[in-house]
Amino acid sequence: MDAGAPILGQHRAIAALGRALASGRVHHAWILHGPPGVGKFRTAEAFARTLLDPASGEAHRASVTPPAGTETQRLIDAGTHPDFHVIRKELAASSESRELRERKQLNIPLDLLRERMLGGVAGDGRQLESLVYRTAVRGRGKAFIIDEAELLDADAQNAMLKTLEEPPAGTVIVLVTAHEDRLLPTIRSRCQRVSFGPLDAAAMAAWWARGGLDVPADDREFVQSFAEGSPGMATRAVRHGIAAWHAELSPLLDGVESGDWHAGLADRMAELADNLAASIVDEDEHASKEAANRLAVRLMVRLLGMRVRRGLHASAGDPSALARWLSLSEALAEFEHHVRANLNVKHAFANLVAQWAERAAVPAGGSPRGR
Repeated sequence: MDAGAPILGQHRAIAALGRALASGRVHHAWILHGPPGVGKFRTAEAFARTLLDPASGEAHRASVTPPAGTETQRLIDAGTHPDFHVIRKELAASSESRELRERKQLNIPLDLLRERMLGGVAGDGRQLESLVYRTAVRGRGKAFIIDEAELLDADAQNAMLKTLEEPPAGTVIVLVTAHEDRLLPTIRSRCQRVSFGPLDAAAMAAWWARGGLDVPADDREFVQSFAEGSPGMATRAVRHGIAAWHAELSPLLDGVESGDWHAGLADRMAELADNLAASIVDEDEHASKEAANRLAVRLMVRLLGMRVRRGLHASAGDPSALARWLSLSEALAEFEHHVRANLNVKHAFANLVAQWAERAAVPAGGSPRGR
């Protein structure tokens, strides 16, 4: 992490965390929630770095900007700070448990949380140390960041409740999530919640000005629209070639919406998603194909969602067009539900395209056909 680079566009979130740090009475549990790719994890890390560093002065705490070049920062950068812990699903690949190493990295199971935080008896009978209750080695407290906290399974979330109810002294737990609703109400009620939103145009312009993202000039407008104020999504769009998806699929969808059925559209959507998932796995030997598939499908949903939002915007004042795009939005939501329910992805895409063709046909002044 570049400690000198400010977190863009999240003034209210930074102010809330800065007030807590400046007060010297930091609550033991936090939820940083909001859209993906808008700086939640970077903020959680900056918060923890500032909290744990004895060199943090008043200005560092108020701005949630850790001091640069200190021993604490060097230890965190090297991954050797004994009181700084980041928990994410990928840690299963380096677990001492063979079962965890071999499982699909789709969530954060209880045994992984026991290994990295809670301690107790693991499923294979190992007695694990409770890192969260261990005395801070460097005397400045301990920080645990759980990334994609919505992936904590039900057992893991329930096991966390005791720790949140009876927090260890000097320990701060930060849950980072793009889906706060998937956390138990009992967890949410025990945490201070800090909301993050999409970056506004000025903040995104500042992010683009920082450089580091090589975007072909012809793709820049699309990437900006696809990102919707999320630098993380802009980066994914460029890295995974989503502009090429858009260029290929847009004319095919135009045809479907005008009644010109394209029999291969569903298969092509599934193929694009599968190719992207395969490339992610090829680049990272520890990556889960299932998790990569889910990411690829989410990116396809986001691309189609962008099309729906544009349609809704363009249909203002036209009830028939508005009805059509609202119905297409429902079809997209049904597709997401089918994927979450583990319906075969090819079948889900086939159903989506069929629904898209049916719902796109809206008679003048009427409702979508068959609705």
